[in-house]
Amino acid sequence: MELLDRTLAKIQPVDEAFLAKAQAKLDNKTKPLGSLGLLEEMARRFAAINENLSPETGKKVIFTFAGDHGIVEEGVSLFPKEVTPQMVLNFLRGGAGVNVLARHVGAEVRVVDIGVDYDFEPAPGLIIRKIAKGTRNFAKGSAMTREEAVAAIEVGIALADQAKSEGVAMLGTGEMGIGNTSPSSAIIAAFSGCGVREVTHRGTGINDSALEHKISVIEAGLALNRPNPEDPLDVLAKVGGLEIAGIAGLVLGAAANRIPVVVDGFISTAGALIACEMHPQVRDYIFAAHTSVEIGHRMMLERIGVEPIFDLKLRLGEGTGAALAMGLIEASVKVLNEMATFAEAGVAEG
Repeated sequence: MELLDRTLAKIQPVDEAFLAKAQAKLDNKTKPLGSLGLLEEMARRFAAINENLSPETGKKVIFTFAGDHGIVEEGVSLFPKEVTPQMVLNFLRGGAGVNVLARHVGAEVRVVDIGVDYDFEPAPGLIIRKIAKGTRNFAKGSAMTREEAVAAIEVGIALADQAKSEGVAMLGTGEMGIGNTSPSSAIIAAFSGCGVREVTHRGTGINDSALEHKISVIEAGLALNRPNPEDPLDVLAKVGGLEIAGIAGLVLGAAANRIPVVVDGFISTAGALIACEMHPQVRDYIFAAHTSVEIGHRMMLERIGVEPIFDLKLRLGEGTGAALAMGLIEASVKVLNEMATFAEAGVAEG
């Protein structure tokens, strides 16, 4: 846990005074005060995280973490677990939704095998950091040991540390793992105390009877494991996922390194929630890309205390929403960096 403890100790809140400086710069641009709305909020936060009034946005990387889930054997997903490695190979070929949208915004996709039940050959764009060949079935016991959960978190932290050394300006989170909406629902249920039915939706598109079954399986897993909401690592280990743990680590590492991190949908936000439960100041570094169709997602965002940038009724994951949000965030920073001031443009101030 040495890397995890060291990372948690490095995380500091974003400087409120720098937020004010960034807003003052925006207020001097050729526009009515506040007229670019949430774009201004994004720009000032990005600048304050960097402590730079002319921040760079060029190098953008989305880490898509992949892992399998033992809970799939309970029949909670429309797809078999074999789809997880098949989709990883699709990512590596550049054919998935996240690849298309990342290319659109000029972001690089790096795929992390943190827990897929498949042995991949080394390939460009693939980072093999396998902790285990998937989690265990949390309907029958703990999904991971505490040690496995920490090891997976530290994979994400190390990737954020490496990104800092490479000069990455913005990180994005993505995931792939058949069955991973079940641990995500279990995580928010454990922290919030809400009923499983209030936070569980259809995942890949299961029907009504399958949804009822999924709810009962998650309820049984929570009753059996009794995760302690005061101990985020306990929640993660008992009902979480390896890719969720990796995302939690990436978010923690981003905060420790002062890198803005764009969090995708429901499963990515489960990882971000674990990170924020471990250290409340992490939320200062998070840009929530969107509101997912998954009903538990809004509750996660509210618990973290972040507002989503858009709602396009997405439910794919992979980092697709993060890619789109990166484009909007980059646009907001370009306003800060490139828009003329009243004096430069020779425009009279109102």
